Amino acid sequence: MDFTPKTVHVSTLGPAGMDFDILADDTIIGPSIANGAWEDHETTLFNAHLKPGARVLDLGANVGWFAVQAILAGCEVHAFEPVPGIAALTERNMARAMEIGPGKGVLHRAAAGDAPGTATIVLGDGNHGDNRVVDGDAPDDMANNESIEIAIERVDDHVSGSIDFLKVDTQGSEWLALQGAQQLLANSPSLGLLIEFWPYALRGCEPGQLLDLLLGMDFTLGKATEAPYPMTKERLLSQALGRDPVKGGLDLYGARGRSFHVLGLKRRLHGMWRSIKEA
Repeated sequence: MDFTPKTVHVSTLGPAGMDFDILADDTIIGPSIANGAWEDHETTLFNAHLKPGARVLDLGANVGWFAVQAILAGCEVHAFEPVPGIAALTERNMARAMEIGPGKGVLHRAAAGDAPGTATIVLGDGNHGDNRVVDGDAPDDMANNESIEIAIERVDDHVSGSIDFLKVDTQGSEWLALQGAQQLLANSPSLGLLIEFWPYALRGCEPGQLLDLLLGMDFTLGKATEAPYPMTKERLLSQALGRDPVKGGLDLYGARGRSFHVLGLKRRLHGMWRSIKEA
């Protein structure tokens, strides 16, 4: 796998922009960041929860887009990224953010899991954000892709206290990542959340079990859109399972112990209208 970096200047980061390393041959995340943005709705929701001194956990950091946002906002960030060639870029991007922003960050070069150890991760071909830990053979859509061995660590063995925001985008390993962060989650009663819900790639549980876990922890959940609205387990399952399974699932937004509606009254009313329209 070619991990050749390409440095681009992102004008939307910091007061005067910031140099940011992407992978030169990436076909998805890199070109978007080079144009100044990545996952617009998710980024807007993420930033709405950030404030100086907040603690953020970024599981599946990739090149560090969300970690950098949090550092620039004055937060303390713990980021987990297991692919060495990508983690090197993440570390440089976080270091640049700490040079111009008031926050601080620590990169853990491992995947978040339910127990420490090692695992095989299959690397995305072109889309370098789609790297999936596997329990056996590679999935059919990645059958010819390169794989490497990576480290697995429990979040609870490295991060203590409480956090204010949790982002989990681990390409199907979300359930296992949460199992290894149970103490941290128990210590964090007021928490914002972004998590990928991709039934096709999900490991360790059935899709409904992941939603049950989050709802059982008192999260209000919805899709991470420009105007999110609270959704039931049944509605989320129906929409996720109705999508092309290989192309991806839903990015979910959640909150517990704090307001779900952080984007203002206009977006809240728009979300209410969407809730009726999508019924």
